[in-house]
Amino acid sequence: MLVQDRAVPKPPKSQIGTLPTLHRNRFSEPKSLDFSTWVSDNFYKIVTICILIFTVATVFFLYNSTDTASFLRLQSQTQQSLDSISLPRINWNSIAPISDKSSPYANFRSERWIVVSVSDYPSDSLKRMVKIRGWQVLAVGNSRTPKDWSLKGAIFLSLDTQANLGFRVVDFLPYDSYVRKTVGYLFAIQHGAKKIFDCDDRGEVIDDDLGKHFDVELMGEGARQEPLLQYSHDNPNRTVVNPYIHFGQRSVWPRGLPLENVGEIEHEEFYTEVFGGKQYIQQGISNGLPDVDSVFYFTRKSGLEAFDIRFDERAPKVALPQGMMVPVNSFNTMYHSSAFWALMLPVSVSTMASDVLRGYWGQRLLWEIGGYVVVYPPTVHRHDRIEAYPFSEEKDLHVNVGRLIKFLVAWRSNKHRLFEKILKLSYAMAEEGFWTEKDLKFTAAWLQDLLAVGYQQPRLMSLELDRPRANIGHGDQREFVPRKLPSVHLGVEEMGTVDYEIGNLIRWRKNFGNVVLVMFCNGPVERTALEWRLLYGRIFKTVIILSGEKNLDLAVEQGQLDHVYKHLPKIFDRYSSAEGFLFLEDDTILNYWNLIQADKTKLWITDKVSKSWTTVSTDGNSEWFSKQAEMVKKVVSTMPVHFQVNYKEVMKNDRSLTICSSEIFYIPQHLVSDFVDLVNLVGDLEIHHKVAIPMFFTSMDLPQNFDSVLNTMVYELKLPTNSSTHYSAQAPAVHPWSVSSEQEFIKLIRIMAEGDPLLMQLV
Repeated sequence: MLVQDRAVPKPPKSQIGTLPTLHRNRFSEPKSLDFSTWVSDNFYKIVTICILIFTVATVFFLYNSTDTASFLRLQSQTQQSLDSISLPRINWNSIAPISDKSSPYANFRSERWIVVSVSDYPSDSLKRMVKIRGWQVLAVGNSRTPKDWSLKGAIFLSLDTQANLGFRVVDFLPYDSYVRKTVGYLFAIQHGAKKIFDCDDRGEVIDDDLGKHFDVELMGEGARQEPLLQYSHDNPNRTVVNPYIHFGQRSVWPRGLPLENVGEIEHEEFYTEVFGGKQYIQQGISNGLPDVDSVFYFTRKSGLEAFDIRFDERAPKVALPQGMMVPVNSFNTMYHSSAFWALMLPVSVSTMASDVLRGYWGQRLLWEIGGYVVVYPPTVHRHDRIEAYPFSEEKDLHVNVGRLIKFLVAWRSNKHRLFEKILKLSYAMAEEGFWTEKDLKFTAAWLQDLLAVGYQQPRLMSLELDRPRANIGHGDQREFVPRKLPSVHLGVEEMGTVDYEIGNLIRWRKNFGNVVLVMFCNGPVERTALEWRLLYGRIFKTVIILSGEKNLDLAVEQGQLDHVYKHLPKIFDRYSSAEGFLFLEDDTILNYWNLIQADKTKLWITDKVSKSWTTVSTDGNSEWFSKQAEMVKKVVSTMPVHFQVNYKEVMKNDRSLTICSSEIFYIPQHLVSDFVDLVNLVGDLEIHHKVAIPMFFTSMDLPQNFDSVLNTMVYELKLPTNSSTHYSAQAPAVHPWSVSSEQEFIKLIRIMAEGDPLLMQLV
């Protein structure tokens, strides 16, 4: 925003009340007219004149007591309200049923369904899957699926068939993505589903028997009525686990596990138990190519050799208590009817993040009905096709997943029905930026479609998280020591340390994982915003992108660079638990690996970089410098004593002006309130960003107390002709640099890989 949010001031009461008084005095003593008759004849004229005079007086007052910024504020507030995310309103009792009237399977019913997305002709694995007894395969097509796709024993939903089913969700689904499985879930529920196995077409079910390890039946005949091993809730700060350790592979981690947790490789000291029957979401382990992220895939590959990783099939299944989560995918997961609402695949996030975000979102809501997730020994074997793994499609994972887990564990709702809680959580996640408003609307459509096909929402249960946890006594503890299976892809040494490159990434993430990066893009955000998030989101708590124009699709916020400091307090308030805030312009490259020794409790700025930080005399300089100096002098005169003393200690002469290019600076959390106070002192004054920032910094603290980390940055006024020699991986930052396209971003990544070799996996 250009200006601070503040209500347009109202005229003083004395002015408002003056006008009626003048009219009463003027007509109170008529000499030759009957007063009541005159008023009756001229009533509308009197009212019109009063309104006109009052309006002119009010406008005159606003014009003289404020400036145009007041009107900009009003316009800004109006625009803000238009852009704000609104919670959809649904009349849950007036949703019309949707029946299958268009497909050839209108009268078909089955309780057990396998739902898979297909983009090519039937795979060998899928051909085996249709032969599994008692299960109906449903193949969901997309724009890449051959038009003549067919497999005996499978039901195929082409794009045309999907469009004719009458589901609301179809309007939100991309044409070329596996998230179109959402239509398949609704179709299966509409046709009698009680269990849905969510998988892909490269997984072969071990022994062609889904019931070998999965609990297909939870109640009645065939149900395994037995207590389950459960992770201990002894540490309330432990919110996510790597289940692969339990099944014998401590060097492997699942897609969706926060990278800062990769180094946690010790087995459980002890477990507890929970009685079975509410494991409504059952996550299976995959042999061969397990569900791993691209960081693992690219750093553990040995040439063109295919992965064939094996897990301990004799290890017991293990449940997750409330308050603890695990990555859940769409490759090998069993859903029971009580959790069918959790099948919704988000549409506004990157492809490889969709099912993981769904899994965390679903786990949190599962606690509301007393359910839990259980992880099972190997249930499928997935073949590694030795093809490029899409790192770019995982960008929302590495940027947000750690913060998402903390948010979900802390989230609460006082709604009294499950679907209302689901909608409320989707709304909160849109507000927090984990997905966009599109997924909020998609959630509303999904819930209505569920009710329309006859789904009954489960009843709520009291949340165990809000009750005091019982102490775990020695008699409640259960011991299980996982096997240490051999792995040629072992990335973790026996002493418990990860290899060098992954170790560095984890170290950087731990150091900056609670620092918010605020980045201003001068270039085209539609070409670079996602790339910047992908680059820096691996390291920082979150990446806020600002630009001259808002872009809702890319989550780019609006701000003007000349006064961008006025936008920062809103970001500070949004991330009040952050350790600090690092501001960066897109023409400056941050070598984060060289900032590891910087003191995050101090201010960082380029005060010792001569080409960035200069002091000029206002005598004989342009009118612009004089005006800026006058406004600075005005602000300094209103500063509290602690600010003013610091500032005047540095600035001995009030006829000089300090200017800093301010492409990069850092503010620790304990000085955020000081920064906000200084912004408020500036108020409506149009002090330029390059003038305001050095004034703020020298007011908050003396330069000798600044951290010196940026003193050695590479800084030039113009980019040299030979840019390759301009860049240095040993410097903390490099300025200037130009990135305005994907090709230039790839070039930058290859150069930066000297300091962070894992960056090569981005290209």
